Amino acid sequence: MAFWDDKALAEFDQAEWEAVCDGCARCCLKKLQDEDTEEVYYTAVVCRYLDIDRCRCTVYPDRHRLVSDCIRFNAGDVDAMTWLPKSCAYRRLAEGRGLAQWHPLIGGPNAIFEAGISVQGRVISEEHVAEEELEDSLISWVEI
Repeated sequence: MAFWDDKALAEFDQAEWEAVCDGCARCCLKKLQDEDTEEVYYTAVVCRYLDIDRCRCTVYPDRHRLVSDCIRFNAGDVDAMTWLPKSCAYRRLAEGRGLAQWHPLIGGPNAIFEAGISVQGRVISEEHVAEEELEDSLISWVEI
């Protein structure tokens, strides 16, 4: 039995926690929140440190120091993070839905790209978008 089927998220060690990340990079998308409704909207704009082709952070060990709003979360946070995409491996496991067939641990390293789940080929770096233009970059292909 695979560790993700045999353990709760809170029981994962650091290596298991990292391995469960599906590498979609949807958490690297810039998000906007409506001040009145608190609804979260995703944009097609990603952090400047994301390698868009590989969907990997180029400064991963230093990301929280370099990017003040880089997401920090652990197993105890997942349930409260209702903005996580329904496709997110952490959310899927927390909700008891298991890993999807396109997850790299099941379908192989390129499965997430082949399934079109990642941000690969669909985004632009924040370096090319002014903060006031984020609203013009809203997307609907991420299901919350």
